[in-house]
Amino acid sequence: MAKTPAQRIKKHGAKAVVPEHSLPSVINPTTRRTPEKAQSNSKLIVIAGVVASLFLFWYLHLLTLNQMTQLSGGLAMPDSLIGGFSQDYVAQLRAAMDEAARGQLNYVHKTAGTLFPLIFSFSWLLLIGTNVARKAWRWAMWAAPLLFAVAHLWSNVAIDSMLAMETPDAGSVALASTLTIASWVLFLISLLCGAAAVFLGLKNAKQP
Repeated sequence: MAKTPAQRIKKHGAKAVVPEHSLPSVINPTTRRTPEKAQSNSKLIVIAGVVASLFLFWYLHLLTLNQMTQLSGGLAMPDSLIGGFSQDYVAQLRAAMDEAARGQLNYVHKTAGTLFPLIFSFSWLLLIGTNVARKAWRWAMWAAPLLFAVAHLWSNVAIDSMLAMETPDAGSVALASTLTIASWVLFLISLLCGAAAVFLGLKNAKQP
């Protein structure tokens, strides 16, 4: 019966011959995550997020809200008015839209109107995070898409509450109008931040 290495050493002392053996590797070298592979995966996620954001913007603002004008006598939805809206405009819009039409707008806000700012904000956070190396610049650029998501979601609620009133007051109209303007401004700033992040990423990639 073959002796174990410990028994050989006990019997023969320093002259004991202990066969060399090695443990099998538990790490599959083919599964190693290289920095290049991780960066490639993050770029694919960013591209998918940007494509989804563009589709949702088209679906929400260029398709659905534009079609909603058929239920309002041709009047644009408050969400589409980049420069805001007045109390008189809201009164005209509410008179032109019946309860079913207002319910349809509320449904749009709960579906595409919620998905678009959330997916856009998440995608832009990734876009900026993967291209901007400096922490201070990264946090500064992140502020725009984060604030955009807050303003857009808040404006959805403000517009629905305003249109639900029999006689919308000046305060409700002013709040909804301000949030709508802020949402568009922050959206444009976010686009500029995304373009700047891509430029910085390309610049850093060219450096040795």
